[in-house]
Amino acid sequence: MTPDLQLPAAVSNLTPFQALMIPVALIGAVFLSLGAQFQARGVKRVEAKLGKQSKGLSLGHVMALLGSGYWVLGTLMLGIAVVLQLISITNAPLIVVQPLGAVALVITTWFSSRSSGIPLGQRARRAVWTCIIGVGIFVAIAAFVGRESAITRGQLVTVLVVLAVVLVLVLLSFRIVAKHKNALYYIIGAGVLYGFVATLAKVALNRFVNHSFDWLTVLAIVGVVVAASLGGYFVQNAYSTGSADLVIAGLTVVDPIVAVGIGVIVLGEAAGAPVGAVIWFVVAAAIAVTGVFMLAKYHPEARR
Repeated sequence: MTPDLQLPAAVSNLTPFQALMIPVALIGAVFLSLGAQFQARGVKRVEAKLGKQSKGLSLGHVMALLGSGYWVLGTLMLGIAVVLQLISITNAPLIVVQPLGAVALVITTWFSSRSSGIPLGQRARRAVWTCIIGVGIFVAIAAFVGRESAITRGQLVTVLVVLAVVLVLVLLSFRIVAKHKNALYYIIGAGVLYGFVATLAKVALNRFVNHSFDWLTVLAIVGVVVAASLGGYFVQNAYSTGSADLVIAGLTVVDPIVAVGIGVIVLGEAAGAPVGAVIWFVVAAAIAVTGVFMLAKYHPEARR
C-alpha cells in the first residue's frame, strides 16, 4: 500500500479558504512592488524640485509629497497591498504568508531595470537571488513547523514591550546616523518597524476574531499606527538615499524575518520545532540579509 503523502504541518492544516490566502498575499506583493516604484519616483521628483536635506526629509518635503501624483498613486497601491496583507495574515499563519512578499523584489528589480534601461549586472542579480533563496528556505521551514493558536494577553504584552524598546533604540540611533544619509540604516529600520506592524496587526485581528478584544488590543492598534508612521518616514528617506529595488529588498527580507521571528519566539507559531529547524531559520535569515547588503553594494545606482 502506498503511504500517505506527508505535507508540511502549516500547509496540511490549512483549510481551502486559508489556502486561498496564499494567492491573496502574492497579489499584495505585486501592488507592493508597483507602489514602491511610484513612491520612489515621487520622492526623487520632489527632491529635484526642493533639493536634498542632509538629515532626512524635511516637513516641507513631506508636504510636497502629498501633491505629487506619482507618490499619491504609489501610496494608494501600497494601501491596497496592506489591505491584502491584512486579509491574508488574518486567515492564515503569519509564518506562511508573510514571507511571500519577497516576490515583490523580483517584480521591482525587473520593472526598475526595464524602466531605467540600466541592466543590473551579474553581481546585482546574484544579490537578488541570494535574497530570494534565503527567504525561500525561511518559508519552506516555516511551512513544516508552523502552527496557529489564540494569542494570550502575556504574549501581547511581550510584543508591546519589545516594540517600546525598539522604538527607543530607533529614535536614539536616528539622531546619530541620519546625518550620514545611510540607505541601509533607513531600510533595516523600516523593515524592523514594519515587522512589528504585521505582527501587532495579526495579534489585534486574532484577538478580535477570538472575541478577546480589550484595552491591550487597543494599545496594539496604537502600536501599529506609531510603528507604521515611523516606518513610512524611514521608507521615504530610503527612497531618497537608495533605489526602489534596494528598499523592497530590505523590506521583503527584514520585515518577514522580524515578523516570523516574533511569531516563532513569542507567539509560539513554531512550538515544538526541532533544534535543526531553528538553526536553519538562522541560516536562512543570514543568507537573505547578506543578499540585501550585496544589493546595496552592487546595485547600479550604488556604483554610480
